[in-house]
Amino acid sequence: MRARSPGAVGGAGHRGRWLAALAAALSLTTAGCYRGAGDTGHDGLHTLNVLMVNNPQMVDLQRLTAEHFTKETGIKVNFTVLPEDDLRDKMSQDFSSQAGQYDVASLSNYETPLYARNGWLTPLGQLAGKDREFDQKDLLAPVRSSLTAADGEVYAEPFYGESSFLMYRKDLLKAAGLTMPARPTWTQVAAMAAKLDGSKPGLKGICLRGQPGWGQLTAPLTTAVNTFGGTWFDKDWQARLDAPEFARATRFYVGLVRAHGEPGAPQAGYTECLNDMQQGKVAMWYDATAGAGSLESADSPVAGRIGYAPAPVERTGSAGWLYTWAWGIQKASTHQKAAWEFVRWASGKSYERLVGRELGWSRVPAGKRASTYRDPDYLKEAGTFAAATERAITSARPDDPGVQPRPAPGIQFVDIPEFSDLGTKVSQEISSAIAGKQSVDEALRAGQRLAREVSRAYTGR
Repeated sequence: MRARSPGAVGGAGHRGRWLAALAAALSLTTAGCYRGAGDTGHDGLHTLNVLMVNNPQMVDLQRLTAEHFTKETGIKVNFTVLPEDDLRDKMSQDFSSQAGQYDVASLSNYETPLYARNGWLTPLGQLAGKDREFDQKDLLAPVRSSLTAADGEVYAEPFYGESSFLMYRKDLLKAAGLTMPARPTWTQVAAMAAKLDGSKPGLKGICLRGQPGWGQLTAPLTTAVNTFGGTWFDKDWQARLDAPEFARATRFYVGLVRAHGEPGAPQAGYTECLNDMQQGKVAMWYDATAGAGSLESADSPVAGRIGYAPAPVERTGSAGWLYTWAWGIQKASTHQKAAWEFVRWASGKSYERLVGRELGWSRVPAGKRASTYRDPDYLKEAGTFAAATERAITSARPDDPGVQPRPAPGIQFVDIPEFSDLGTKVSQEISSAIAGKQSVDEALRAGQRLAREVSRAYTGR
């Protein structure tokens, strides 16, 4: 089922007025505080201002830009590199006011449709479609679709894409007499975690995110909710956190991580689980496919000992999420042509080859192009997880991730403006349950009250 755009349901007028008021306020507070994006460097060369998240692949790009992009095009790039939450705050301020401080920003498939609907982004579909070297058709369909707004236009180009899968120590499962099923269920995963837990001194069965945040705990938990038959909202925008299916999935997740998960689970996010897996502290890890590159890197203690299975399921055929960091051009930018030159370079095939040559193929920002998974150089280094990653991404179903119709797209999130706040607040309640400070039922009662407030904005009651 193709989910309706969030802007097509009740309450859109209320949010539209709110966003307009926010944009007006921000334009007053930010005007005159910085040089405009149309400024040039002291030598007359165009200078782009790029705002991006501080993940490793982006830091690699920052290192390579001057020597390659600027040398080839004459376009200088000033980077502002921030942690994810800080990035989103600064990006929403600048783009909502159309102040033009930043020409290009790294945004995800959560923000892209919302920003596009509000007129904050430059459409890129026609530019990319006319650019044969960029080869828009080479982009994996789910990734491209996730960056396409309700009007059918593409508004961002992917830097890398990811889904989620189950990573496990093949040697530890073999020693315990276990075989990973080709398509594991959560029930099977829990049974294996119980047997692996303590099979070696200090070993825990599984690592699952427990750190609060809509992009931390909420992401893997929501994929479990989907496949257990639950949903945040039904097709009529009724909050469903108090439904039996949502409760069963949450009790399962909390119970599994409390019984057989990593120490300090309420503070453990992606980075902590990655470290635990690399250091041999856990036998399994359900998380982003992007983690595989780090596990298989030359300096990883567990390289070559990891197996990769699809995201665990219960009632659905697949359960992996879909996420991409992408490049969007602010509509107010006065350097549209130069901005596109940067985007096409940073998202292009030639950039992937550059990273492979200069930094190693495991550091390529993959997960976005079909050609990457046919490249013999990439497959030589990433062959253990490349096929599993591609399958996870291409099987992701953001418009139909569960067992019932949804009012808005999204697998590990609900693509509405309110979800970043809602998902974070609910995750705080559930993380508290993981810490043993309250029951799951208490956490979900609080979550249902929060979700019901969001429902009212869409239903008017």
